[in-house]
Amino acid sequence: MSHADTQTTQDADRPMKPAIWAGLRRKCPNCAKGSLFTGYLKVVDTCDNCGQDLHHHRADDGPAYLTILVVGHLMAPLIHIVFTQFRPEAWVMALGFTTGCVLLALYLLPRMKGLVVAIQWAKRMHGFGKSA
Repeated sequence: MSHADTQTTQDADRPMKPAIWAGLRRKCPNCAKGSLFTGYLKVVDTCDNCGQDLHHHRADDGPAYLTILVVGHLMAPLIHIVFTQFRPEAWVMALGFTTGCVLLALYLLPRMKGLVVAIQWAKRMHGFGKSA
């Protein structure tokens, strides 16, 4: 195998779909068994199961934007339907939908961060390209 073939193999994308599913389940994108987080949003430096370095990730604000996008697209039509069909008091709607939005955002945020880290791993972005 020539150096060019080795370089092409190292630069090839990893399987995206299994990595995404692992990220959404908050698991290591390499083995899908080790935990991706040490806390709520702190990514582990190295997977306990397979040894994959994960400290390279650069999730930044991407997971927050994705979470807002999903919560907004789910809750906005729901607010409209509830208001037009049932006409609840303003305070009931405010309390109910505020609680729903916060809980949904808290549930989705670590999953979206896992998704972003998994995509970066699969695409060999930000230092993930040098090792398997």
